[in-house]
Amino acid sequence: MHVFGSSGVRGVANDELTPVDVLQIAQAAGSVLKHERVALARDTRTTGQMLASAVTSGLASVGCTVEQLGAVPTPALQSYCAREGIPGVMVTASHNPPAYNGIKLVGADGIELPRDTLDSIEKRLASGRFEPVGWESVGQAKNIEGADRDYIEGVLAAVDRDTIAGADITVVVDPGHGAGCHTGPEFFRELGCTVQTVNAQPDSHFPGRDPEPVEPNLDDLKEYVRSTDADLGIAHDGDADRAVFVDETGTMVNGDAALAALVEAAVAAGDSVVSAVNASQRLVDVVETADADLTLTRIGSTYLITRIKQLQAEGEHVGVAGEGNGGIIFPDYRIARDGAYTAAKFLELVTEEPASEIAARFDDYVNVRESVGCDDENERSAMLGAIEETAKEAVADLNTTDGWRLDYGDGWVLARPSGTEPVIRIYAEARTRERAQELADVFCDAVERAREQA
Repeated sequence: MHVFGSSGVRGVANDELTPVDVLQIAQAAGSVLKHERVALARDTRTTGQMLASAVTSGLASVGCTVEQLGAVPTPALQSYCAREGIPGVMVTASHNPPAYNGIKLVGADGIELPRDTLDSIEKRLASGRFEPVGWESVGQAKNIEGADRDYIEGVLAAVDRDTIAGADITVVVDPGHGAGCHTGPEFFRELGCTVQTVNAQPDSHFPGRDPEPVEPNLDDLKEYVRSTDADLGIAHDGDADRAVFVDETGTMVNGDAALAALVEAAVAAGDSVVSAVNASQRLVDVVETADADLTLTRIGSTYLITRIKQLQAEGEHVGVAGEGNGGIIFPDYRIARDGAYTAAKFLELVTEEPASEIAARFDDYVNVRESVGCDDENERSAMLGAIEETAKEAVADLNTTDGWRLDYGDGWVLARPSGTEPVIRIYAEARTRERAQELADVFCDAVERAREQA
């Protein structure tokens, strides 16, 4: 089993993921990457400093000088790594609940490490063969100031700042008490927007909402947008590499619709677009209309990034890549998810038409998403077995790129185990909610029966 899942390693802090675990991961990473300097950042979780200290100790023990950026968004760490030409470690569990924490590794190009490098680090971790140095050669820790400011300036320079500033846009920013609190409000003000905020105080307990920016967690943002007549609400996850939106009526913009709109604006004929196997038909329609090519991968940023780099090596131009959860990559800017950059690109669209009208152009489909928890490996195995058996018996086209996806012509359903939590994810899409729920129930009923019998 991989230590690093689709977006790093995560677990309940001090239980499933302890300082000892993190120290050894850092030792393994430092032994494989062999850089004299490594950048380190974290999000705002209670356990962030504890695990960051473990990372520092592990890296220093194999001779790395650790450049500590403090609490900043993941894309700010990536920006620093690319600028300095050094690898980095991000202590974050992204969208997971407050009890979780995790580790994400970044290369010296500012891009998440590819699967083959992660595999090398995992092998080193499993063997316990690290490369500790003598006492006189251990690495030191240095506090680095200004990484958040440099990041903001870089994003400002990369977007159409003048057009956005000239549109007199009011936004409500919801960083969800996460790392985006340190950069988001300031960035949007300097972009020329009038900025209101909610949940914008860094708080390790996330009192206003959980870190995942899904609709049930965004009631405060929706109400604030309605009450202030704002043009757009913007919400980030815990490490601010994702952005989701609320339109001017206080209605959540479907993440697949936002992705489709951004692809429509950025992709030209002959371009490639990369998404995951749970891609919406909205995206398929936009890519076909643009006469571009769509490649589907396993779910998770690691797999999208790997495919982007493969296509670029083959001479293809990848215009946009991403998923409907707000994690979108614009490779011409950087091969990394960046919540601030994504939000600015969406604001460029809002200067032309209201967010509600943008979303309405992509409202032909309805999505249903279910999560079914599993308490132990026996339950998980039984549930996955039931999914596979159901998929084999279905009268539909089967795709097993990541889990089991059934295409019925009038809709599709996908079931797969989460890469970050002990749950089975079930996604369905159709032109009506009734049909989408019916398709989701194909797998939901199977896994519930399997769990009861396990």
